[in-house]
Amino acid sequence: MSRLTYMFKRALKMDWKRMWETAAMLHEKTGKSRAWLLTDMAKCAARYNAGYMDYKIAAMYNLNDAQRRTVITRGISNDIVRRMNDKAYWHYFDDKTTFNTLFSGQVGRKWLKVDEQLTKDTLSAFLSDLPDVLFKPLEGSSGVGIVKFSRADWENDLPGFLNRIKGMGAGLLEELLIQHPVMASLCPSSVNTVRIATLLGDKQQGVVYAFLRIGNGKVMDNVDQGGMAARVDLSTGKLLTVAADKAGNVYEKHPLTGTPIVGFTIPYFQEAMDMCLQAMHKVPQVRFVAWDVAITADGPRFIEGNSFPSHAVPQFAAHYPDGIGILPEFRKFIDI
Repeated sequence: MSRLTYMFKRALKMDWKRMWETAAMLHEKTGKSRAWLLTDMAKCAARYNAGYMDYKIAAMYNLNDAQRRTVITRGISNDIVRRMNDKAYWHYFDDKTTFNTLFSGQVGRKWLKVDEQLTKDTLSAFLSDLPDVLFKPLEGSSGVGIVKFSRADWENDLPGFLNRIKGMGAGLLEELLIQHPVMASLCPSSVNTVRIATLLGDKQQGVVYAFLRIGNGKVMDNVDQGGMAARVDLSTGKLLTVAADKAGNVYEKHPLTGTPIVGFTIPYFQEAMDMCLQAMHKVPQVRFVAWDVAITADGPRFIEGNSFPSHAVPQFAAHYPDGIGILPEFRKFIDI
């Protein structure tokens, strides 16, 4: 797809109201005029395939042209995924039952498919020794539709619970992972997961980046559910940066637990990277995968793999105080 074609299709799908609202918000934040911001957004769209969310999250209004060329925008991200990942094989990651089956050794927990064929007896056997479970839609992202249930939700009315989860659509029930106590010290309400991106590149293969996603009081740690993220140093497993959320808020300490974020060390991080580096060869037709990894007291466990990784989390401006984005890291692996 040519850049002109991409820009035309993006223009047709553009939420112009949200774009104007973004300009208004940035006007209040920066003091720059709405006209200047809208013009600059258009410039970044034309030159760098940047959408208005790219412009906001990466704080492109503060960057010069050289710095802007180091940002992975939506257009660049789409191109990387299209080149690296054969869509015929996305289902190995997008369908959660397929993923859990293929990577059962690394998932390491009980799960059950929820559909119209699920019986009360099967559900009862699955739940017999579990205090808590998560329901996950069979397909989906950003934590949408995930619900936590406890024994009190089913023990007195299993048929009612069965009808309830069937009414939520096709999905999975999964045993709730218990995260490592060190990870829980950040935010105990959610399993705080490490996102580790691997790339089978033309120049080299390995881990491109890693971020820790941290919850902020909800069941999910996802940034679209109010969570935050911080960069991880690949050689030490330490957090290099403050945490930031999608709204642009920055946290040196967790606002609920007070745990310091910069310098926090992730247990079993090398083991988590090794697990991802082995798994990336399982479906070689999908060469760029972002793995979400939970850290338990017994080591790392897969939550899921993403065949179309979000480019938003690795682009938070707070993680790049010098204005140099993550694109140079990708260029070590592939030509962009």
